[in-house]
Amino acid sequence: MKITYDSVVVSTRIRLARNFVDFPFPNRFKDVSKAREMIHLIAAELSNADKFELYYMNAVSEERAAVLKERYLISQDLIENRRISAALVSKDESISVMINEEDHVREQYFLREFDLRKAYERISGIDDLIAESIPFAYDAELGYLTACPTNLGTGLRASVMLFLPALARRNLMREVIPELTRLGLTVRGAYGERSGAEGELFQLSNEVTLGMTEEDILSVVESAVQTMVEFELQERKAMCEEDGIGLRDRVCRAYGILTNCIKIDAREFMSRMADVKLGVALGVFHGDMRALDDLIIAMRPANINRLNGAVLDEAGRDVYRAEYAGKALRAMDLPNGEEDY
Repeated sequence: MKITYDSVVVSTRIRLARNFVDFPFPNRFKDVSKAREMIHLIAAELSNADKFELYYMNAVSEERAAVLKERYLISQDLIENRRISAALVSKDESISVMINEEDHVREQYFLREFDLRKAYERISGIDDLIAESIPFAYDAELGYLTACPTNLGTGLRASVMLFLPALARRNLMREVIPELTRLGLTVRGAYGERSGAEGELFQLSNEVTLGMTEEDILSVVESAVQTMVEFELQERKAMCEEDGIGLRDRVCRAYGILTNCIKIDAREFMSRMADVKLGVALGVFHGDMRALDDLIIAMRPANINRLNGAVLDEAGRDVYRAEYAGKALRAMDLPNGEEDY
C-alpha cells in the first residue's frame, strides 16, 4: 500500500499573538487615527523583509475579504473589525499579519509541509521586526499580554492541518480527541474555531500557551502529529485489508463523478475530493496531493467568483465548479496509478 507521511499532513501554521504598550486592546479602540498609525508603522517595518500587499479591511470588498478568508490568510474576526483592521500578506502568501483583530497583531507563517520549527523560526524574524517599531506588552510573570487569557504567555499557536479520512470514517476521532485534550491540545475544522471538518480535514493545535516555553509547545504538537500520522496510516491499511475492492471502487467512482458531472455543490465536491485524495494516498491514482488541495481552495465560493471574474449565484457556482474541477482533474491524468494493496 503506497502511503506516505505527506499524504496525511497538509500544512503547518505558526501564529503569534501580540499587543503593544500604550495602546488599548482592539475591542476598546476608539481613535481610528491611532489604529492607522499602528498599521503604517508595521507596514513600513515589514517592507524591509518582504513584498507585502496591504489590505485596509474597510476598503476591501466583501468578495475580496471572502477570498482571503478562504485562503486562510485572514479571519472572520478581522473582517468584522473592519473599522480599524488591516492585513499584510506576502506575495507568496506564506506570511499573513492581521492587525487589530482580537489582538493588535496576529502574525502567521504557513508551510506546505510538516516543519513546526522552520515555521517558528521564520515567523520569529517577522516578530522581531515588528517589535522594533512598537514595543510589545509583556509581563515578567504572565508573558505576552493578550486579549484572551488562553493566549497569555508565549502567545504561540502551533497548528498542523491533517487529512484523516480513515480515522474519520472509522469513527475513531471521538476516541482520539479526549486524549489530545488531556495533553493540552485541541482539534478543530479546517477554518479553526466553530468550523466543521469538511473534506476530512482537521486542524490540530496547542490550547495552552501559559506556563510553557515555545520549545515545550512545539515538542508537544510535533509528537502528537507524529502519533496521529501513524494512527491514520495504520487505519488506512486496515481499511484496505478489510475491503480493498470496495475502497478502490469508491475512489474511482468519485473520480468518475468529478470528471463527468454537469454540476456539483460544495458539500458533495468536498466529499468526492476526499475520496480522490485517498485514492492518490493509496496508490490507486498517481497525482500530486498539493495540486488537489489547491483545487479544493480554488473551488470555494469566493474563489470561484474570482476565477470567473464576476459573482455567480449558488447554482452558477455549482455548474462552474463541475466544469473547472473536471477539466483540472483530467489534466492531472490521475488514473495511471498502480495500487499496491
